[in-house]
Amino acid sequence: MISNLSPTSQLLLADMSRIQQQLTDANLEVSSGRKLNVASDSPADVQPVLQLRAEQARNKQIQSNLTQAQTEATSADSALSKAITLLDNAVSLGSQGASDTQTAATRQTIAQQVESVLEEMVSYSQTQVQGRYIFSGDQSQNPTYQVDLMASNGIDQLSQAPATQRVEDPAGGSFAASKTAAEIFDDTNPDGTPAADNVFAALNSLRTALLNNDQPGIASAVTALQSASDHLNNMEEFYGTVENRIQDATTFANSYDSKLTQQLSDKQDADVTSAAMALTQAGTAMQASMTMQGKTPHSTLFDFLG
Repeated sequence: MISNLSPTSQLLLADMSRIQQQLTDANLEVSSGRKLNVASDSPADVQPVLQLRAEQARNKQIQSNLTQAQTEATSADSALSKAITLLDNAVSLGSQGASDTQTAATRQTIAQQVESVLEEMVSYSQTQVQGRYIFSGDQSQNPTYQVDLMASNGIDQLSQAPATQRVEDPAGGSFAASKTAAEIFDDTNPDGTPAADNVFAALNSLRTALLNNDQPGIASAVTALQSASDHLNNMEEFYGTVENRIQDATTFANSYDSKLTQQLSDKQDADVTSAAMALTQAGTAMQASMTMQGKTPHSTLFDFLG
């Protein structure tokens, strides 16, 4: 096959094609802000970039989970703080009811106040965050307890779901971030009977003793309430520890995200100054090639005929 172009012209066209590709690449790099737009731009960087993007996506999910966990832990801490204050009020009511100056009628009145305390305590066990019952363990769509004054402890347990979910720590491992309502308000012995620090049982015992005008029973219930208060304080301490751990994990995750962002930038982001310079140089080279082509002599057979 005979080409109509001279070797010089072919070389010039090849050079212009190369320069045109440089122009296209440089223009894309400047406009997109990335030096790695397609795999062919830097094949060796493709796999590392994909790994970095996957790790960044995972870290962002962990950050989101930590934010949710922090909100729930803070709400739990607040609910328990109020529950402790409420229990202190019940101790005060019990002390009043145990006084020798009280009558059966006045104790009936105090019993009604304790009943209200029990109802409010159950409402704290039903604390919700974004539609989730945060003390209901793995069945967070429903509350664990409701008031039932006919029951032995004055409450009805609706579920016994454990809290098995854990929060992932970006530094490695995971940790438990919640307790169930049963662990917090309805502590039991190995045989299933109410433990000495059972919040619901202590409140209902006080209510029942007041209704029965049972002075020794009232005094015993007050002692149980004090044990229950210690238990609630321990539960609040647990959530305080969780909040601190979540904060530490969040700080680590934020720092790690910045590190991943920088590593991704190093791999794929354009050096705008260098790219702009390459664009200018390619444009200059293209103009020079076109000028040279215009100055190339174009001789034909007729130029040699007299």
